[in-house]
Formats: sequence, structure tokens, C-alpha cells
Amino acid sequence: MNSIAFLIPSLSRHGGAERQTAQLAGGLAKRDWRVSVVTLANSDEEERLKLGAQGVACIDLSMRKGLADPRGWMRLCLWLRANRPDIVHAHLPHAAWMARWSRLFAPARVVIDTIHTAGTGAAGRRLGYRWSNWLTDHVTAVSHGAADAWLMAQMVPADKLTILPNGIDTELWKPDPRMRIEIRKQLGIGDTFLWLAAGRLEPVKDFPTLLRAFAQLPAQAHLVLAGSGSQERELRSLATHLGLADRVRFPGFEPDLRRWMQAADGFALSSLWEGLPMSLLEAGACGLPSVATEVAGANEILAGTHNGFLARVGDPASLAAAMTRLMNLSGQSRQSMGQAARETVIARYSLPDALDQWEHLYASLLAGHPHASRTGDARISRASWTMRVSERGAGASATGQPLPGAPHAHEARRE
Repeated sequence: MNSIAFLIPSLSRHGGAERQTAQLAGGLAKRDWRVSVVTLANSDEEERLKLGAQGVACIDLSMRKGLADPRGWMRLCLWLRANRPDIVHAHLPHAAWMARWSRLFAPARVVIDTIHTAGTGAAGRRLGYRWSNWLTDHVTAVSHGAADAWLMAQMVPADKLTILPNGIDTELWKPDPRMRIEIRKQLGIGDTFLWLAAGRLEPVKDFPTLLRAFAQLPAQAHLVLAGSGSQERELRSLATHLGLADRVRFPGFEPDLRRWMQAADGFALSSLWEGLPMSLLEAGACGLPSVATEVAGANEILAGTHNGFLARVGDPASLAAAMTRLMNLSGQSRQSMGQAARETVIARYSLPDALDQWEHLYASLLAGHPHASRTGDARISRASWTMRVSERGAGASATGQPLPGAPHAHEARRE
């Protein structure tokens, strides 16, 4: 039985990286992998219980000072040496650095990490990746835009980089007419057009632009803005200032957005940058047409499709025009657009297909590195891997050319 340890800063944030890690862990456990999830700190007890019920072991390093906590490093190295997972797969920067540098003290067969955003961060992050690339065997990116941004920033070598999109459980995320009726009855909005936006209430999501765009829409439209974060008070104040207090609801953090997606008429994403927005995929799986800014990942989901409309980044007028365009469609046209969105997710981003791709990549890396080592030197056949992923229509190797909406290094420092 192959074993894998997923390393991630926390499961409590419930962002796209956290949700995808949990899905991969549970999915691989069902495929007879021995799976562990190691969190640096702030492990979510409810998520731990869910994963435990799926046969996934959960370990929390309880680091209190970030990467400066030597006890966390010691706990990780001791755990790796005792359990010897075949693969250590890290998600997000802090976990990636820990997975890489801990290899010097706890040799591993394969170390891999995943890029979840087109934001490349400040100079420290870029140097951290450049200086530790020799310690990883492979790097994956969730989208072409994310891969290209990191290549442009010289944070990852092209010969170690593969594009492997997120996967969605389309049996779980699907339309539900009964839930739609129930939620809309609870809200007391009847057939009123309902927009949904969701995510951390932080600057990267640019919800002020969304509120300013929403203020330009017909007065009968309503908006649910689900999430929590540092900007909540500011956003509530802006909604009041714009005269939207009666039309915008802030339900707070929602661990399960399905009911809102099943009740809404349109999904809005106003981000300044993304990697491959899970919320956009989840909306599509629920048959919900979307409007999104032209950022990495969103471009790849919506561009050239009939799933929704794109708008310029940081432009309320452009976003309002796209939202109005969606609202002006007939109910039948919106339903057809939602069905097309679901078909796209099933064809290109289904969880079983994603798990197949991960298992193929893992097998290729393990074959190239049969023994534990302190450095990354595994080799895979990029020609066969590129062909395999291209068959999914998702693309494989990074081109080195930036896609529209992928921020350059200096633009991503606000992350």
C-alpha cells in the first residue's frame, strides 16, 4: 500500500487549497492509499473528524510562532522519520518550505508541492522557493495562469512543473430544485434575482468593487456575500453607504455553500487574482452561471465557453455590465448556461479524473525515485505525462507566457 502525507498550514481557513487537500486525502483513502494530513497549526476539529471517518490520519504540529517555531520542525521531522510516507505533498508556501527543508533531516522518496495562486508574493517568498527548488522532486500548478506567473518570477524550474487542475465532486455539488425553493422562501425573496459571492473578506477578493457594481444593478436584485475576514466591517459600512443595506446579506462564514449555490441565479467573482477558483467550479457544478473578473483560472474556466461572462479586474462598471448581461437573459437561457457550466466541470474538473491524474503523477515520480533521499532528483517522462493530461483538455506543461489576469511579482505583494 502506497502512503502519502499531505502537509498544509491549516484546515481551519476552508479556502480552495484546504478544500482541495481534504478532497484529495479522502479520495485517495478510498483508493487504498495510506493517507495522513499534517497541519502546521490551528487544525479544524470538525474537518479532522470528517477526514478521520474516511480513514485519514490527522496530525497537528501545533506551531505557535510560524516557521520560527523549532518544536514544530522537530515534531515534523520525527513524525516523518517514524512513519516514512512514500510521498510528502505540500500545499501553500509555508508547508512547501517545511516539506522541502525537513527532507535534509528526514529523507523521503518523493517531495512535491502545489501552487494554488497566480500571486507570487513579496521578495522573501520568491527567494524562499528559488533557494529550495533543489529539495523538491516536482511542482504542480492548478492552472496555466498560476504556472506562468511563477515561471515569470523564476520561482520554479520549467522542467519540474506540471499543470494539474483541482477536482470537484459533481455528485455532491449539483443542482437541487427543492433546496432552491426552501432557501428562497426563508429569505422571502420569491423569484427575485439572487446573486451569490463567497470567499474570505480580504483585499484579494475585491468585494468593494463587487458592491459598487451591484449598486448599479436593478433595485429588485439581491446579493448574498458569504464569508468572514478583516474587511467585514468595512464592507458592511460600504453597503450601507451605497444604499444596499436591505439588498445585501452577510451570513458570515459558511462551511457548506451548496445550499446558497443551489438557491442563487448567478455567481459573482470579483478577485484581483486567483489560481483556479474552487468556488467558480463549485458554482458550475451546481448549474449556476457566473460572472468573474479576468484573472488566472477564471479565464480558463469561462473563456471561450457558454458558462458565464468575464469582466475587467477592479472595474465596477465592467463588472456591472457583465452582471446586467446575465440578468437580462431569459430564464431558459440562464438555465442552459448553467447546464453548460456543469457539463464543463464534469468534463474537465471532475474529482475522479483529478484523482486519476494525481495517481499517475505519483506513480511516475515513485518509479523515478525508488529510495529515500535528502535531495530532489526524481525524473518522469514529460512527453507521456503531457500527452496524458492533454487528453483531459486541461493542458499540462507551462508555456512561460503570462495569461491575462496573471499578476506579475510586484502586483502580488498585497497577498
